Amino acid sequence: MHAIKNMASWRAGHGALTLGIALMLGACAVGPNYHRPAAPTAQGYTSTPLPKVTASTQAPGGTAQQLVQGMDIPGQWWTVFHSEPLNGLIDDAIKHNADLAAAQQALVSAIENVKAQRGAYYPQVSAGVDPTRQKTGQVLSSNVASNSTLYNLTTAQLSISYAPDLWGANRRQVESLAAQADAQRFQIEATYLTLTSNVVNAAINEASLRAQIAATQDMVDSQSRILKTNRTQLALGDMADADIAAQVATLEQTRATLPPLQKQLAQQRDLLAVLTGRSPDQDVPAQFNFDRLQLPQDLPLTLPARLVEQRPDVRMADANLHAACAQVGVAFAARLPNIDVTANWGSAADQLHNLFGSGTGFWNIGAGITAPIFTGGTLLHRQRAAQAAYRQAAEQYRSTVLSALQNVADTLHAIQSDADAMAATARAERAAAHSLDIAQRQYALGDISMVALLNAQVTYSQAQLALIQARANRYADSVALFQALGGGWWHRQDIAVSSK
Repeated sequence: MHAIKNMASWRAGHGALTLGIALMLGACAVGPNYHRPAAPTAQGYTSTPLPKVTASTQAPGGTAQQLVQGMDIPGQWWTVFHSEPLNGLIDDAIKHNADLAAAQQALVSAIENVKAQRGAYYPQVSAGVDPTRQKTGQVLSSNVASNSTLYNLTTAQLSISYAPDLWGANRRQVESLAAQADAQRFQIEATYLTLTSNVVNAAINEASLRAQIAATQDMVDSQSRILKTNRTQLALGDMADADIAAQVATLEQTRATLPPLQKQLAQQRDLLAVLTGRSPDQDVPAQFNFDRLQLPQDLPLTLPARLVEQRPDVRMADANLHAACAQVGVAFAARLPNIDVTANWGSAADQLHNLFGSGTGFWNIGAGITAPIFTGGTLLHRQRAAQAAYRQAAEQYRSTVLSALQNVADTLHAIQSDADAMAATARAERAAAHSLDIAQRQYALGDISMVALLNAQVTYSQAQLALIQARANRYADSVALFQALGGGWWHRQDIAVSSK
């Protein structure tokens, strides 16, 4: 009896030692440890430095803009346009946009997957009751005391299983899922940034189209008055039919440009409705024109090293790279031996009321080691596939960073060029207006023909529309820069993620 107790004590000590060794082995995780790629060392975005201040002009929307190095971006960056209707519409879009709501639920799903995988760190416990009625052959000895060949048997047991994470496979899997959840967080930020940028751009386009429609309508009205005057002169014999025909042709050509502009305006209104969670038949309360939008004078400029921290797409690519790195460890660990520990405790009786009576209990405990010996190369090639996927994610990250740098560079070029273009267009518009004024006076004195006056009108109309479009380009360039620099999401806490 004393020897049996000593043997039991030795076994208990040996089991504790084995468990301790397993836990110590579990402190390491195979596979590469993730390190974020180095940030770009470039100090700028263009091969030659760009001016810090853009060109300016006296026309509306022609204010000079200054690029401020290191200027932080507000979380609600669109407020720099100083438009309360725009602010309200974006708040509406954040609350009701379906794409943003879908991205939030995708994050909830990703977080729950991480929590589910963490459950593998702990022993798995299950309980069950198995009532049966069975009959045995008469030549067989019954397992119950009555020796009856027909009897009931009820078994209740508690089962425990535990797989120590010897090589860190589960930790690598949790690490991968957590990185995927991080990627989904930045997917939300990317969706948010795209949504808000699209709303602002739609408002700018609406303002531009309204201005173009108004300018075109003014031209139609002016040309209609000229035509009416010309017909009066024709009746008096002071004008030829050819001059009337030329004026009619010009008027109808101008009228023909109105339907496409009106179509585009209607489509922008449809877009704003959908972006704010409405159907196109529902009215959007806010309407936009350039008088309700102010061009920002100070624009932020971030160094490339900081840009990779701010851009949601770069951070998402970084998280995907992290997830792929962890999967290499998962694939590596699958090729190594594993230990499974199991234990069962329960009771079995032929009568339910005797289920937990004396002499009905049973238990067992055991451990097993499994190691892959031959799998036809499956596990090896899965590891190689994971390594290739890791290298692929690294190249995708590099591509994303380069695209981000290009995006900012293109936007900076556009800001400078479109400011120059608007200044030139404003000069052309003023020159065309002056030329038209002279032509109208000359025509009234009979010094020029109707054709010359019509040419002056066409030139002025084209310059006027070009100026409106140039103004819209400057507003859109400002939006593009805020979007290219990440949109200031790190200052914002207005998107709550619920796990309900």
